[in-house]
Amino acid sequence: MQTNKINYVELPARDLALNKTFFRQVFGWGFKDYGPDYTAFENAGLDGGFFQADFCSRPQNGAALVILFSDDLEATRDKVAFAGGIIEQEIFEFPGGRRFHFLDPCGNEWAVWGR
Repeated sequence: MQTNKINYVELPARDLALNKTFFRQVFGWGFKDYGPDYTAFENAGLDGGFFQADFCSRPQNGAALVILFSDDLEATRDKVAFAGGIIEQEIFEFPGGRRFHFLDPCGNEWAVWGR
């Protein structure tokens, strides 16, 4: 671990099992449960977890936006949609690349960028 570096991120989830299935299927993440109300994710680039909650994480509500990377943006978008994610914003260009935004099955907003 490094002092003063981001080490871990936690997000809410209305349905832990549903979110685990989604992120395992789309992104290949692993999970380790810590009781019925918390699951940690692994193989996501940065470790973190989902905690049981009746709210979601959205930038328009003041939450940070977690952005993933993909070598094949269109394929990732299609996997997200097929697995039950909602495409919130279609692929668009920005200086340095392209990205899209999606909602996971629990309503948290994420983005995926690529070149």
